Amino acid sequence: MIKTEKVLHLKSSKGRKVRVVREHYVREQVPCGSSICPAGCPNNGKLLSSDVTHYVVPDVGVVRDFLEILEFRELQGVVFTQTAYQIVQHTRGRRHYNRLRALLKDPRHDCVLFANEFQQDCYCPRDKGESQDKWHTRCVYHAAVWYFNHLAGLRPVVMLTEDCDAISECSALNSGVYVISTQEYLKSFWPDLQAAQDLYNSIAQTLQERESEGVEKVYTEHLPAEVLEAGIKSGRYIQGNLSVNKHRAQHEAFVRYEGSTSKNTELNSDVLINGMKHRNRAVHGDVVVIELLPRNEWKGRTMALTEGQGEERSQEDTQSQPMPTGRVVGVLQRNWREYVVSFPPLEEVQSQSRNSQKILVVPWDYRIPKIRISTQQAEALQDHRIIVRLDSWESTSVYPNGHCVRVLGKAGELETEIQTILMENCIHVPPFSEAQLREMPVNTEENPWQMDSSEVSSRRDLRDTHLVFSIDPKGCEDVDDTLSVRPLPGNRLELGVHIADVTHFVREGCLTDLEARSRATTYYLADRRYDMLPSVLSADLCSLLGGVDRYAISVLWELDAESLDVCMVWYGRTIIRSSYQLHYELAQSLLNGEEVEVPELAQLKGSQRDLKLAELLQALETLTRVARHLRAQRDKGGALELEGVEVRAQLDEEKNITALVPKQPLEVHETVAECMIYANHWVARKIQKSFPHQALLRHHPPPKQEFFSHLIESAKARGFSIDTRSNRALADSLERSVDPQDPLVNRLLRMMATQAMSNALYFSTGACAEEQYYHYGLALDRYTHFTSPIRRYADVIVHRLLIAAIQLEKEESQIKALASNKELEELAQHINNKNRAAQHAQTQSTELFQCLYFRDKDPQKDERCVADGVIYAVRANGFLVFIPQYGLKGAVYLKDREGKVVSVGGDGRCEWQAGTLQRYHDRINTCTSTGTHTFYLFDHVTVRISVEPSRCHADSLSLELISNKPHCTVQHESQPAGRGRTELVQEVVRWAEEASLQAEEEKARKPKLSREERQFRQSKTPNLYALLQEISELSLLDQSACHIRNAEAQTCATSS
Repeated sequence: MIKTEKVLHLKSSKGRKVRVVREHYVREQVPCGSSICPAGCPNNGKLLSSDVTHYVVPDVGVVRDFLEILEFRELQGVVFTQTAYQIVQHTRGRRHYNRLRALLKDPRHDCVLFANEFQQDCYCPRDKGESQDKWHTRCVYHAAVWYFNHLAGLRPVVMLTEDCDAISECSALNSGVYVISTQEYLKSFWPDLQAAQDLYNSIAQTLQERESEGVEKVYTEHLPAEVLEAGIKSGRYIQGNLSVNKHRAQHEAFVRYEGSTSKNTELNSDVLINGMKHRNRAVHGDVVVIELLPRNEWKGRTMALTEGQGEERSQEDTQSQPMPTGRVVGVLQRNWREYVVSFPPLEEVQSQSRNSQKILVVPWDYRIPKIRISTQQAEALQDHRIIVRLDSWESTSVYPNGHCVRVLGKAGELETEIQTILMENCIHVPPFSEAQLREMPVNTEENPWQMDSSEVSSRRDLRDTHLVFSIDPKGCEDVDDTLSVRPLPGNRLELGVHIADVTHFVREGCLTDLEARSRATTYYLADRRYDMLPSVLSADLCSLLGGVDRYAISVLWELDAESLDVCMVWYGRTIIRSSYQLHYELAQSLLNGEEVEVPELAQLKGSQRDLKLAELLQALETLTRVARHLRAQRDKGGALELEGVEVRAQLDEEKNITALVPKQPLEVHETVAECMIYANHWVARKIQKSFPHQALLRHHPPPKQEFFSHLIESAKARGFSIDTRSNRALADSLERSVDPQDPLVNRLLRMMATQAMSNALYFSTGACAEEQYYHYGLALDRYTHFTSPIRRYADVIVHRLLIAAIQLEKEESQIKALASNKELEELAQHINNKNRAAQHAQTQSTELFQCLYFRDKDPQKDERCVADGVIYAVRANGFLVFIPQYGLKGAVYLKDREGKVVSVGGDGRCEWQAGTLQRYHDRINTCTSTGTHTFYLFDHVTVRISVEPSRCHADSLSLELISNKPHCTVQHESQPAGRGRTELVQEVVRWAEEASLQAEEEKARKPKLSREERQFRQSKTPNLYALLQEISELSLLDQSACHIRNAEAQTCATSS
């Protein structure tokens, strides 16, 4: 080891240049990270593949500006130097640096980090008068030469640089080291990788035009990081996440105040950021630092409904009481992502092109400002959605600068809109790679999978001793959980929950495990799902299907048969064979005593069938009794029964979507849920006891009391009192708040309570105090997720912890080291983020299909566009309604753009007239020349539903008030004979099949599916959209089919 000196020229906090001399140690032995190393380097961890023709060493400028190119998996054998790594760390911000770190850690990317700064033959002191950029380029070139010589010329080395002088000076110095530009490299080595070349051109053009920008400041400069940190510590500044109001994106944003050291006692939750000037270039999702404005400059929230999302008109007269208001003085972390955008109308594009080389594109997300990009394809891609990334937002620019990444597809097409939803929620679900699929066990007719004898002997065999069955939604393929219940001697009862043993097939650290960790969950959209695990596991070997042997992890409780108190609990790996694969409706029918056919008993006859059926029914009844007891125990502790709008996709026998319908609650749903909650609770207790600081649990923090204000005021308007001091008090209050004349009142109050709740989150036990473990909604002191490892990665982690806890209990000498508290907490945050994205994507896909359903209907003539709505909130210029028939929520305006208000006639019909509005907390009055009418909370009104199309954003539904009276659906007595719903669907499917055959004949003349279509389409036609299109065509062909069409769509649209 040799000691040398490293001279750094830094800037002090006051801007003065400081010369710093540091000791620097270099050595001869530094790992090279290559699997073909002939020198025997002590290479540990990730190694470069030997299956490459050359190695690539990118320059500092390439890593800094073109990292996205290097993220393509096709580019293999990439050697990142420590020089480039450190420059990115200090100059490009945390997000860019974290992307580079993630790239180096990911075993799916063939790249390594080479510590050239500590290799004595690579280290280059800076020459006197040498610029920093030239020095960095020289350091990287020396590293490339050393790498080639170190490998004895086994592989040529290509150095990538954007420095033209370096290319001309170094190209001919060493025969095995080639110095070329990134563009030349892509054209020469990857001519078919068009996406990378297009991305390079986009980034290069953006960098070139950034140099010619103006110098006139539009925004104030952000304060230096050290000033921000000092201000946060002193309490002068407040740190938080910026959240933009999508309904008033130009005017309103909020910073959530969470645990800052600010001494301002008036802060309780949010700080308002009013206007783009005070937002100061911060983008939705950024971690910002704000300074409070003087009290006389505080503003209030806007209480009026906006005419459309992104509305920019000022509405000073409709503000709430002034609230703490601030301005952004700095950004601690940019949380920029990829954004889906569209080009403005053609005339606007042509106008912009005349004045500038850049085009302002409009993001799909209302909360994101317009983005300036450089492109020559604006006119060609008028009707398309594209993906852009933000590069910078200088204080001299009104809008942020970005570059185009790729074209997503034509706007309005179903696949494009689905991909848009996925991209906007940062959901990346490419097909599983061949390497991942090679890790999977084989299970085919020719080569069926079989259990390993040694594995069988190490597990508890329940196949002949326990009646095991599953209860899931109809058509479920990924059966995570099964149940069992049986009597034991001594007046005892055994309850069993058996969960698929995913960890047997997915070993920690394998490629499948890394992909599952990255996805974190299975993504369920309205018409499809994207699995966390390959289908050979999720739908086959890990799925606890009926009549086949499967590995499981079980929790068995021995209960007192009378009191149902727990006498003993057992955890362990088992082998099970599910006897019955029931769906919820079938199980409920059995419990109700109805005569239904159980598929597994269809082949049995007489007494044998009756005996089996009686055994199954006894197990279901016992399970129901146990579940009622468990629920009663939680109710005593204050468990909440909340309400949400849960919509599911109804599929036909071929897995094609036929309708979106609201989930109908059944008691068997609660029975299964209680057993799963019980298992999760006991597993949480087990792993937390064994690993006090390294267990993955799930907690539900109590909501802030101010979030209950809407619920309390709404209930008060109906004469109910809501106590929110504890979950028990809230549960009792909601139970009492029942209107015998209108059950929707209690449902809406529970929905308001749900809206007030904070999100349940995963956490590592070492990162939270023990009093914060509590789950508010379930009223449990310990809780985790254990019962769905096929679709949740958190459950996979918990399974591994449980197995480790069992081994620890057996006092086995060698137990694999678990993740540290820090690693587990980072993983928990990642899973929380992915779960939140999955929820948003599911909601947005449901809204998409709601719009698709109503899009082709005439709102003036089609009765399905008229529905009953219940008022649940009052605003300054209208109210919000809930439509139970379709599961919709939306705004109803009582005042239009011209200032006219709704006038109610004697028959209840509404029309626009000159007048005024007067708002109270529980009602709103419309005053016109014909009189005054009052709309109260929880009133039923009739609304008309139509689709509000949007060129650059998602379509939305518009609600129009047509009567102040409840809507009563008129049942026509005269229904046309002939085709009903089933026949109609069959005809549509038949037409689709004929079209498919015709398409096969023309296949040679038609273009093949695009990569995006192959990548994202998972359901065959006819899906819901195609089905509704065909139904629409049917009605156009034959007007007598209109009544049939009404019946069909009534089923398809039941509360999307």
